[in-house]
Amino acid sequence: MAAGGFCRLPNGSVVVALNLPSPAGPAGGCVRFLVLAPNRARALTRLRNLGLRAVYLRGNAAPPTPDEITAVLHHPDGLIWRTAPEAGVPGLAQELWHPARTLLRHPAPQP
Repeated sequence: MAAGGFCRLPNGSVVVALNLPSPAGPAGGCVRFLVLAPNRARALTRLRNLGLRAVYLRGNAAPPTPDEITAVLHHPDGLIWRTAPEAGVPGLAQELWHPARTLLRHPAPQP
């Protein structure tokens, strides 16, 4: 279920793209993460440091598109996400990218 891939940039860094189950639970669907890092291992470490422990990149089945590479290069954190488009549902692909910290934010406890 976790499709992903990477692309090496001319400056030597890599952009890793991963489709993962949503941290919101099974009803949340899938989320596509994009990570900019010096190498693949560091990109996966950045995701693991956010609490996504079982993250692995096997193969290069779903590398980042040129538009995705541009989006992550222009984001100050270099770590973004959006809902992964479902097969046959083109409207979801138009969602904007979000910083990773917004997805993993826990709601404040209610008094």
